[in-house]
Amino acid sequence: MKVLLAMSGGVDSSVCANLLKREGHEVIGVFMKHGIQLETETTNPLKMAETAPNQSNRGCGSEKDVRDVTEVAQMLGIPLHILEFHEDFQQIVEYFVSEYLRCRTPNPCVMCNMKLKFGRLFAMAQEMGADCIATGHYARIVDGRICKGLDSGKDQSYVLHRIPREKLNRLMFPIGTYRKTEIRELAQEFGLPVASKRDSQEICFVPDDDHAHFVREYIRQKTGEYPDTVGDFVTTAGENRGKHQGLERYTIGQRKGLGLAFREPHYVIRLEPDTRRVILGLHDELACPEITVSDVNWQTETPTEPFKCGVKIRYRTPERPATLEPMEENRWRVRFDEPVFGIAPGQAAVFYDGDTLLGGGWID
Repeated sequence: MKVLLAMSGGVDSSVCANLLKREGHEVIGVFMKHGIQLETETTNPLKMAETAPNQSNRGCGSEKDVRDVTEVAQMLGIPLHILEFHEDFQQIVEYFVSEYLRCRTPNPCVMCNMKLKFGRLFAMAQEMGADCIATGHYARIVDGRICKGLDSGKDQSYVLHRIPREKLNRLMFPIGTYRKTEIRELAQEFGLPVASKRDSQEICFVPDDDHAHFVREYIRQKTGEYPDTVGDFVTTAGENRGKHQGLERYTIGQRKGLGLAFREPHYVIRLEPDTRRVILGLHDELACPEITVSDVNWQTETPTEPFKCGVKIRYRTPERPATLEPMEENRWRVRFDEPVFGIAPGQAAVFYDGDTLLGGGWID
């Protein structure tokens, strides 16, 4: 088949390219360059110009990644298209900042997959007459359904839940049946120059993983002033513990970095954008017996009755058994068998039947 492959310059997508070539497919590589310049001293989130070649950005889309993906494509003899996503990626940054200002925890990787990787890529595949799209995600397509990757430690099905089900028959995840150690071994066997390259862990457009600094600088450069999000620390018992440094600096479940002394450990229980209060309490107060989830994308026929399934509320956490109950306007009530701790509004709740991905939506 003629396969359009999303390539990042990392080991996973590079091995994908080799595996597809080995199977006889015609492979066309696509590299998505977000174009955000990440400076080392003064972050400039609004600068959408090309990054200078001597800068080493962290995360996908850097100039080092461009060099790496070009070298791999040349070695394998496959054509490579470098797409400039400067303007397209701005909507991901806007979403990221606006969610933090609403005291919600964003998931830019899910949003990028939905709007860009599996939006623009499908359009490009249509234009080029490609039969299929492939990516280096650790997931599988089984009987027309997305399933977890065999490597449970690397499974990425969680970030794929927004893909429309009608597109699944044109998707390939070549490394979903491999473990990460096997992919590294294959990269060495194939002689790929990125065989020892480290995986990217951070959000690609946030330098040093400092979300709060990025949000504040973004707003300052857009409006001319920093956002006024300073307010009070208040305990669930009603005790005022003084001023905090800004809502964007805190997340649900956070314990470290509060700068306060308590007899017992206290955690961020709730953030209030209207009052600008950070509510602190004991660990037990983080327990959540149920949540509501909106804008659910189903990869099955839309259920109409309550049913049991596994629910994952963060990428790196195991799913928890729960009962889903339909509500109005594509919202669902999720009742956990046992309370779950530290659930953050804005994150994705993703539903599973064993290894099979059923769908998911946004935690309200």
